[in-house]
Amino acid sequence: MATSFHANLNQVPLTDAEIQRDCGLGRAEHAVLLERLERLVTDGLLDAAGPSRLPGWNRAQLITHLARNADGHRRMIDGAGRGEVLEQYPGGIDVRNAGIDAGIDRSARAAVDDLSEATRALESAWASSDWTGAGRRAPRGETPIDRLPFLRVREVALHAVDLDIGLELDDLDPLYVRLELARMEMLWTARQPMGLTPLPGAALALTPTDRLGWFTGRLHVDGLAPAGLFQ
Repeated sequence: MATSFHANLNQVPLTDAEIQRDCGLGRAEHAVLLERLERLVTDGLLDAAGPSRLPGWNRAQLITHLARNADGHRRMIDGAGRGEVLEQYPGGIDVRNAGIDAGIDRSARAAVDDLSEATRALESAWASSDWTGAGRRAPRGETPIDRLPFLRVREVALHAVDLDIGLELDDLDPLYVRLELARMEMLWTARQPMGLTPLPGAALALTPTDRLGWFTGRLHVDGLAPAGLFQ
């Protein structure tokens, strides 16, 4: 049912206003994260080798992941502009993982400079795209190009929290939180047994940002089973 949900959602093209909204959110999230990282690097306070909140990932790996994610999005957008449907990560998941792991021993300066350059290139691709065509995201398959800006917002917003550099769920843009919660609630419902299944009362009682944390596996709530959306 979850696969059908994604397929049906992607069949409806976004309006120009929705695409520009998502690009605006993306540029804002990029700016917040890069400003924080740059300040920490300048002050000598970014421990790139230190652990992030993602088990098994240090900060340099996670920053590198965000850079390679930007490269992959730009690749799909550029390909779509030529009428091609390109893989986000040529060579698949193994190549993706190798690219992330290559960042494990990088200095804070090198990692942040890489992310900054990749981000600028992606935003340039956003500015020149006509938002037609599709890219291929493993394991999700083909994804319309107009969906990519919001997916990038999600990637940057949540991993900014995962980096453990002073940005928390409560710092997220309220518009992003509202839009994301609507998507997460639809996805959660699509994964339940047939019929309308409301969210558990304990989930509804959470603040919007805490509910987003529960949906994305970043917040454990006593008495409430994990949402399990990204397993």
